[in-house]
Parts: sequence; structure tokens; C-alpha cells
Amino acid sequence: QVQLVESGGGLVQPGGSLRLSCAASGSIFRSYVMGWYRQTLGKQREMVATITPAGSTNYGTSAEGRFTISRDSAKNTVYLQMDSLKPEDTAVYYCNAKIAAAGYNYWGQGTQVTVSS
Repeated sequence: QVQLVESGGGLVQPGGSLRLSCAASGSIFRSYVMGWYRQTLGKQREMVATITPAGSTNYGTSAEGRFTISRDSAKNTVYLQMDSLKPEDTAVYYCNAKIAAAGYNYWGQGTQVTVSS
């Protein structure tokens, strides 16, 4: 069982920045694809960014060029640096750990990000 705990959400003005953190229960980055997803009320959860065990990154269209996913293996923590935030980035952001072939898929509890003036 993998446990994920997000932090770093909050209220920020348009154009501002936030860094989200996701602390994992153990050294899982060598096996799991780690990702950040977001969801707003009434909409499906969408992929924001992922990072593979090899370090390859992938971004959703809305995040490309503004957000950066990274990880610190020594701290078992994945980050999402969000810059140039827009009101439409307002959502609950979830951390995910997945090994699709094995059917392993874990979620954190989510952290609220609100972009508003």
C-alpha cells in the first residue's frame, strides 16, 4: 500500500506561483510513474503532469510551458511548480502513483488551489 500526502495548495493571485509537494510512503520512484492530476466540480479528473521512473516527463496541454514536475528521491517527494497561474487553474490537485501493468494505482487526498484576485 502506497500512501501519498499532498501539501502546498492555497490562494494565489493570477500570474502568481505555487509549488505543490507530494510525500510518498517509501522509495517508490524507481517503480512507479508519479503524476499530478486536477479536478473541478462537475468535470473529469485531468492529467497535469507525469514523471516516469526513468525521469521522462509529460504535460497536459493546460500545463505545458507553465508547470514543472520534479522529484527528490532522497525525500521521496514529487513536486509541481506552477507559474503564471490563471483562474482556470483553480481545482483540487491530486498526486498519483501508478504501475499500470500491475494494476497499482494510488491517490492522495488532494489539495485545493484557488487562483483569484
